[in-house]
Amino acid sequence: MDQLYPEVGMNTVKILEKVGCEVVYNENQTCCGQPAFNAGYMKESKSVCSKFLKDFSGNEIIVAPSGSCVGFIRSNIDSFFGEGLHKEEATQVKNNIYELTEFLLDVKKIDDLGASFEAKATYHDACGALRECGIKEGPRKLLSNVKGLELVEHDECETCCGFGGTFAIKYEPISIGMAQTKVQSALQTEAEYIISTDVSCQMHLEGYIKKQKINLKTLHIADVLAKF
Repeated sequence: MDQLYPEVGMNTVKILEKVGCEVVYNENQTCCGQPAFNAGYMKESKSVCSKFLKDFSGNEIIVAPSGSCVGFIRSNIDSFFGEGLHKEEATQVKNNIYELTEFLLDVKKIDDLGASFEAKATYHDACGALRECGIKEGPRKLLSNVKGLELVEHDECETCCGFGGTFAIKYEPISIGMAQTKVQSALQTEAEYIISTDVSCQMHLEGYIKKQKINLKTLHIADVLAKF
């Protein structure tokens, strides 16, 4: 995110401060360990996740504009640190981490940020958010309260976009075909934007869209909700 979509991170801070949060950003933070884990490198993933645990232990609430990162921590941190010296820290981090939209709705009880965005858009359910975090209606509720935004559903909203980390590299033709299915479904709604909770999906779909010179854009939900 910091390398490719820094505006998403900055807009997340903007949103959190809008709803009354004191935001602290640890500049020493790195990856949560998910990419290595998904590629089968468990030892390396545990090493990276150990640093994540050190960087974020002791925080009251951890908010990430990424369902895949949150889903990874919730689903897998116990397999690394469920026993032994770091068990208590792991449990604390697991219980305190939230994806941005679920934090707004479930913790802050806010579904309208006063945002305005004149556009027609469709929503993509990112796999990490939907399948690991159970996030489905929340983002739609937040987007439905954005003034001027017409939100339309597309048939393949729950279908994987084809990214899947190294899947997109190892199985490139399949990955491209999955992106094509997603984009063609979105185009049928005549939407101008595909909005999602995860920049990994956004990056993959944006790459396909630009390569094919398709008149469609991608946005992270934080970029929409921060338009106040």
